[in-house]
Amino acid sequence: MNYKKLGNTNLKVSSICLGTMTWGNQNTQKEAYEQMDYASDQGVNFFDTAELYPVPMDAKYRGKTSQFIGEWFLKTKKRDKIILADKVAGGSPMNWMRPVGVEKTSLSKKQIEFAIDRSLKDLKTDYLDLYQVHWPDRPSGPFSGKLEYEHKNTDDFVSIEETLDALNNLVKSGKVRHIGISNETAWGANQYLKLAEQKKLSKIESIQNAYNFLNRAFEVGLSEIAIREKVGLLAYSPLGSGYLSGKYRNGEMPKNSRMDLFYDFWGRYRTLHSEKAIEEYWNLAKEFNLNLAQMAIKFCEIQPFVTSVIIGATTMEQLKTNIDSVNINLDKKLIKKIGEIHKKYPNPCP
Repeated sequence: MNYKKLGNTNLKVSSICLGTMTWGNQNTQKEAYEQMDYASDQGVNFFDTAELYPVPMDAKYRGKTSQFIGEWFLKTKKRDKIILADKVAGGSPMNWMRPVGVEKTSLSKKQIEFAIDRSLKDLKTDYLDLYQVHWPDRPSGPFSGKLEYEHKNTDDFVSIEETLDALNNLVKSGKVRHIGISNETAWGANQYLKLAEQKKLSKIESIQNAYNFLNRAFEVGLSEIAIREKVGLLAYSPLGSGYLSGKYRNGEMPKNSRMDLFYDFWGRYRTLHSEKAIEEYWNLAKEFNLNLAQMAIKFCEIQPFVTSVIIGATTMEQLKTNIDSVNINLDKKLIKKIGEIHKKYPNPCP
């Protein structure tokens, strides 16, 4: 396993992070335990969860993922061996995630305090190593499928300053060691950094955004911020919801796969040019005698702005393949050809 420093902290996290969002819906507790056992045995010391997991979101499953992790900690006594990341939900109409009487989620001080206490209870721990804002409170369109910013003239959202102040209080209380952001823009990241410096508040140490062959939008603007400010990317969806494993090629739909079960929910990677781009990456991997999934993950891992790549798996075979990506190499000729495909099909799935 490879390790990288998390932001400006003294924590060294594995360059592969175990994503957990299928646990409690697609995956049973037994399967979650098996994944955590195997990943930790392979040197993965970084787990990522969220208060709304599992996905797709459903009130009857909320918290199951974190509860599985917490029970595993009790069973294995490995809490101190794992760098644990969690996320608090931003503005949304998912009122079932908050106490009775709250109309929508938000990143207000009161709601963040509620969310952290519930997460700590679910996770059977008294602290989090990294607590992240899952998406902005303001309408910035992190899952819009567009590269363009579309401004909405509204002030119906919690300010970044209030959110950062609330997160800073959690750090001071000892409930959280470090903070990060997710699904954020360059402007948003800079606001967090600027306010932290001006107000002497906790600095963000990471940003968790989508990054893969089909969506390299992070490279425009945010990559420089990540490097210069030491706010490394935690790259989620490195396989484009499984499309970059090649399993959905030629209209294939494996039974019990994510697309088979939740086709309507996962539309981000079905666009005008995605299928053509995936086919070219598939052929390139074949040319170099590589597994496409491993090639895709490794490409993310070696980027200078990436701290860790968040993998997700519903089977042990997938998990082993994904983790073993750390052991392959991408030579300069291959990377050049990846770049040529990207120029031909730039960001088909932002």
